[in-house]
Amino acid sequence: MADGLNNQRTARVADLLSDFRTLQYYIAAAPTDPLQSDDYYTEGWAALRQCSLDGQHILNCAADTRVPSARGGPEEQAKAELQQVLLDAYSRRHEAQKIYLRQQAAQRWISWREQVLQGQRPHPGNLEQLNACDRQLRMELSSITDDGIYSDMRSSDYQMGRWTLEDPRLRDVQRWVRARR
Repeated sequence: MADGLNNQRTARVADLLSDFRTLQYYIAAAPTDPLQSDDYYTEGWAALRQCSLDGQHILNCAADTRVPSARGGPEEQAKAELQQVLLDAYSRRHEAQKIYLRQQAAQRWISWREQVLQGQRPHPGNLEQLNACDRQLRMELSSITDDGIYSDMRSSDYQMGRWTLEDPRLRDVQRWVRARR
């Protein structure tokens, strides 16, 4: 019954976990507190703090270690376990990519805001430009979707020549994420 793909499954899990680790590094390195304390509750800084919390959550949430007993011996049991770990690693990477993209949008917002303010504080003369920055941030954040991330990551994996034969469906990833909220 063994299909001989456990080495590919193992390599795929290793690739996914490596990607996740890299994303976690970037997520943890992003700033969460502005230099000016009165900017603390602005949209971009609030988004960055939420990303930091989400990054910690996805890192700390427990893996689902319940694997049904497989018939067919040790190879089949290893296959079932690897498929479970593959779903976990794939879903964590997916969610980390979403967090990272949200952080990048918020960091662009900080740059736009700094360009508008030019070292000064908000005042009625730059209020419309600051509101435009906020609108742009909201638009960018709303454009970060599970479908887009899933598609981009699959395309990237394919271009890198990674084994993707048993990657989970987007529905399975979304179900995994919902179960950990």
